[in-house]
Amino acid sequence: MTQTQPFATESRTFTWITPGQGDVARLLELDGLGQLEAMIAGEMPHPPVMDTLGMTDMRAERGRVVVEMPAAGFHYNPLGSVHGGVISTMLDTAAGCAVHSTMAVGEFYTSLDLTVKFLRPVTVESGLLTCEGSVIQRGRRTALAQAQLSDAAGRLVAHATSSCMIFTS
Repeated sequence: MTQTQPFATESRTFTWITPGQGDVARLLELDGLGQLEAMIAGEMPHPPVMDTLGMTDMRAERGRVVVEMPAAGFHYNPLGSVHGGVISTMLDTAAGCAVHSTMAVGEFYTSLDLTVKFLRPVTVESGLLTCEGSVIQRGRRTALAQAQLSDAAGRLVAHATSSCMIFTS
């Protein structure tokens, strides 16, 4: 019988504010870009998924959002690269928030689909990942957005398109 070696372990702790806490009434008075700007400024809580994945920065303008996150070991799949679900979440965040930035007061959206193309492996050595989302077409009921994820060297590592349904409360 072979004796197994213990594995090295690491830990990570984070906290978040439960969505719906705080001044929700104020948030609902803002358009989509205003909501994102309030979250970026720390006036309103940002989504817990940002803390879960370790996203470090978000910038927004109407129809365009950039999110950043350093590639980390806790993002890895069993093969030793960043899990495709983590990459997809970054792409979905950037594309979805780009659509969010176009919402009028009282408008909401939800993603209908996300099509992802993985172009190269992402590892800790990839460094700071930057994901830019932009709206391609915004109609009354649907929007089409895209997102591009690049590594610290500026190489494109993944691309996505997303269709979103727009509705009112």
